[in-house]
Amino acid sequence: MFHHVAYRCRDSEATRAFYEDFLGMPLAQAFEIKRTATGRDASVLHSFYRLKDGSYLAFFEVPDGAFDFKTQHDFDLHVAMETTPEELQSVLARAKAAGMEARGPSDHGIMHSIYLRDPNGYVVELAAKTPSHDADMDPATNGARATLDAWTRRKAAAA
Repeated sequence: MFHHVAYRCRDSEATRAFYEDFLGMPLAQAFEIKRTATGRDASVLHSFYRLKDGSYLAFFEVPDGAFDFKTQHDFDLHVAMETTPEELQSVLARAKAAGMEARGPSDHGIMHSIYLRDPNGYVVELAAKTPSHDADMDPATNGARATLDAWTRRKAAAA
């Protein structure tokens, strides 16, 4: 189980407004890091947003630290958080009404997803499990290893 997954952010307040005000993930903790464990001076804000399962999504704002913020493609980097089918539709409607980038829902078989973009350019997926989700995610019966092995063989043959 994750305690938290952390990303860089451009602006802690804009990030808070998206995750807390818009998505409803409460700001659980924020603290400044003024000196690293290795003794370097720092000026960093580390903030944590609580998910419903008790884990956290965290961010580092490092005003003087170089970082290449770019609009991420879904396949490059995204974070997916579980929600209900009702909440999925509600968030999608609110996002579109607010003029936010919002896509979906996409039917992935195991879940239905919508995609938003946070103030840092990261793709945020909200996913609602389908009734067959747990059975479909069982590697003892779903053929996941065979699918990976076939992929690896095709990739090697094409090289």
